[in-house]
Amino acid sequence: MDLNELGESLIQGEVDKVAELTKAALDKGVEVQRILNEGLLAGMDVVGQRFKADELFIPEVLLSAQAMAAGMDVLEPALVGAGLKLVGKIALGTVKGDIHDLGKNMVAMMLKGAGFKVIDLGVDIPPEKFVEVVEKEEVQLVGMSALLTTTAPAMKTTIQALEEAGLRARVKVIVGGAIVTQAFADKIGADAYGEDAIAAVDKARTLLSTV
Repeated sequence: MDLNELGESLIQGEVDKVAELTKAALDKGVEVQRILNEGLLAGMDVVGQRFKADELFIPEVLLSAQAMAAGMDVLEPALVGAGLKLVGKIALGTVKGDIHDLGKNMVAMMLKGAGFKVIDLGVDIPPEKFVEVVEKEEVQLVGMSALLTTTAPAMKTTIQALEEAGLRARVKVIVGGAIVTQAFADKIGADAYGEDAIAAVDKARTLLSTV
């Protein structure tokens, strides 16, 4: 089965069609890994490239991410059944004191679209909760978001909490948000900074290779 139509539908943000084509591919016995790699992930790679080239904009990228999520909803049980692993696992949350979640939600959607298993902790997440999830779940990455200058220091506190719990070596930390910069990420000891959702996915993929 030609998976180009699946990828193209994803690029166009056709949510229902992506779910239908994913199911059709499964019903026809197409290998799960092929559907993921040649259909869904291939489509999202094009979306990322076009976004970087200013050929696609945030609303269009969000639609494509929603389409990817719809395809993954259909595909994930088959992935598990086939014993195949997703790209990686990340715990994501807005830090303590901050209740902004638009950027975090977009990053979560894009990461799911890129084949990651995302544990979305929500907003106003204290360091102890990040520590708890790293202890209990086999996450390779921790992603933190902050929009306020008053809450950004909680990122450093969280990294310190991971260090004190003896867990820092187990995970890579990526940070982002409106007031976060590369310089700030370097200062607090984060492993990477994602300036937008597309960049966050790229950085997450890169970090996985070093875990």
